[in-house]
Amino acid sequence: MSIPIVAIVGRPNVGKSTIFNRMVKKKLAIVDEESGVTRDRKYFQTEWNGYPFIVVDTGGIVPSTNDSMTQSIKAQAELAIEEADLIVFVTDCKNGITDYDQQIAQMLFPVQDKVIFTVNKVDNDKEELEIYEFMNLGFGEPIGISALGGRNFSELQDQIVNNLPSIEEMKGQFKEDTIKIAVVGKPNVGKSSLVNKIIGQNAVIVTDIPGTTRDSVHLNFKYKDCELTIIDTAGLRRKSRVKFGIEYFSNLRSLRSIDDADIVCVLLDAQEEISVQDKRIIEYTQSQYKALILVVNKWDAIEKDHKTAKKFEEEIRYSLNYASYAPVIFISATTGQRVTKFLDLILYVNLQRKKRISTHNMNTFLQKITAQNPPSHPSHKRVKFYFASQVDTNPPLFLFVMNNATLITENYKRYIQNQIREKFGFDGITIKLKFKDKS
Repeated sequence: MSIPIVAIVGRPNVGKSTIFNRMVKKKLAIVDEESGVTRDRKYFQTEWNGYPFIVVDTGGIVPSTNDSMTQSIKAQAELAIEEADLIVFVTDCKNGITDYDQQIAQMLFPVQDKVIFTVNKVDNDKEELEIYEFMNLGFGEPIGISALGGRNFSELQDQIVNNLPSIEEMKGQFKEDTIKIAVVGKPNVGKSSLVNKIIGQNAVIVTDIPGTTRDSVHLNFKYKDCELTIIDTAGLRRKSRVKFGIEYFSNLRSLRSIDDADIVCVLLDAQEEISVQDKRIIEYTQSQYKALILVVNKWDAIEKDHKTAKKFEEEIRYSLNYASYAPVIFISATTGQRVTKFLDLILYVNLQRKKRISTHNMNTFLQKITAQNPPSHPSHKRVKFYFASQVDTNPPLFLFVMNNATLITENYKRYIQNQIREKFGFDGITIKLKFKDKS
């Protein structure tokens, strides 16, 4: 299910980052009196009344400027506007309508159907009356809010979720029995080449269905009697015009693909070091509890001997030690090297995500690992497990009932997770653990 994207836009210093922080209930964006503090895009998944969405904090748009940094902030904000399902246009009650507000309004007018208009810094009833001046910008009556104090903030979030597609609409994008595969990675890593090779050589195309998410195509095909769907993201637009924000823009599209997928295949370039963007994509995949495969592309371009693959995998494991459970495969999308093995690996990981361990086996396992390494707590309070059970699949969810769930340490959680993998496999699968008091 694609989680909708909501972009917060406006000129500098109108309170966009404060709105972002209140929406995500964390102080993630830097808030400062100096304008232009938010230079990169910040994005975070949040929810309101049970409805999930990704909120994006953009840098302040200054339409008429020759400053290179300001131009880059403007370019990235434009890209966020283009990608977003909904735009929250923010103005400032204290300063009234400025020339910048008018220029941004002109920029947003062609997409006014997906704009929610708000006036920030409305701190009292008197200032509430002043918001009607802003109707001159052409977006109707705005919502007067105070992001700092919380005034009318619930109304703003109600408007957001009421103007996004329903959860039922978002779930209706795919055939039910298909394995959904996202091929993601930084620009120019070979995503399109891999998709073309898979569709062209290793499978029979059943249908080409344009996805409801803009700029992505869902390619359905069969392999070894299994139905698969590759979520293919189209190439970035305006490459010649926009020099800033390309990585960020592609990252947003990767988020959409990851949300839709069962299995996420992160392409890494054999000729380059693992980048910050690669790590962010992997971390987001884990946060959504998606299955994960690390695919090293352009393997044909590397000079190698019989030890090269092992050395590369060791370096990857060291750099991505938090994703040690993910299988690594070396391919060439150009020549087709190991592309068939890659599809076999997808089918194998798909079986892993559906695996269910019996309650009897889980409790035998629990007794063994707690005897080998008894749980403890710095307070020296007694930590006791009563039983364990796998209560769900895709992702696997393991429930542990104990005397006091607050006593379980992060180190012991990792120990349990590692022991589960060692005993039962779950290759490529992000596991969920839940600890509950017996009472």
